Amino acid sequence: MSSTAGLILTCKAAVAWEAGKPLIIQDVEVAPPKTMEVRIKIKYTSLCRTDLYFWESKGQTPLFPRIFGHEAAGVVESLGEGVSDLEVGDHVLPVFTGECGDCRHCRSDVSNMCDLLRINSVRGVMLADGQSRFSINGEPVNHFLGTSTFSEYTVVHSGCVAKINPLAPLDKVCILSCGVSTGLGATLNVAKPERGSSVAVFGLGAVGLAAAEGARIAGASRIIGVDRSSKRFEEAKKFGVTDFVNTSEHDRPIQEVIAEMTNGGVDRSVECTGNIDNMISAFECVHDVCQ
Repeated sequence: MSSTAGLILTCKAAVAWEAGKPLIIQDVEVAPPKTMEVRIKIKYTSLCRTDLYFWESKGQTPLFPRIFGHEAAGVVESLGEGVSDLEVGDHVLPVFTGECGDCRHCRSDVSNMCDLLRINSVRGVMLADGQSRFSINGEPVNHFLGTSTFSEYTVVHSGCVAKINPLAPLDKVCILSCGVSTGLGATLNVAKPERGSSVAVFGLGAVGLAAAEGARIAGASRIIGVDRSSKRFEEAKKFGVTDFVNTSEHDRPIQEVIAEMTNGGVDRSVECTGNIDNMISAFECVHDVCQ
């Protein structure tokens, strides 16, 4: 058992008090984990555009004060009652799309949208008791996506924790908890391109590069990166991208450009920007008959 188990810990955290206003690094009290919860000492955390999106709070329900962050790696500091699959000292990744292991989605081979732990961007409290584990001078601070990794310590549901090999460098694998697994998983587990096939990847940010890597691993022979910045092509080549289309250089629908490049369209496409126009292009650039 950890020497700090059961104690309220004081640590530094980056707290967002208002939408779009600078985060403030300050002392935060972190309560011990309750039933089916884990307290993690965060070693490394990265910044995802999703954090920025909810920090700006444009089009979402504002929920402040709040501790953002969801791409991270750390070490288990203490366990709440009922947690049996983790131990103090385990190296872990917090995961915002958790799995209870018992619901219909967790038992399904085609879905992981857990009934209990699926993404809920407007919940700022823990499920066990409807309260926050963060506070400043006795006043609660909201959680974010059940992870809140912009804090030296955080408390998450045990179903939102992935145990990893202790030899894995935490400063590198922290992005596996979001960007890499999202893009790589979408390609390998959903798109499932066949060896020798063609794949279009829309958006060459972290998620898009991971999607391209997934296509490369699957053995795709042609991987077309689509982005509005030509500077990204050189880096994308390292992840298997063979061709590049700059959307800003064409005055006709990009799906037509890709169809022309590929004699009717690609075998698979992966959209990694969240832009509706790109979604349409990604759908329409795939050929409609077997080739």
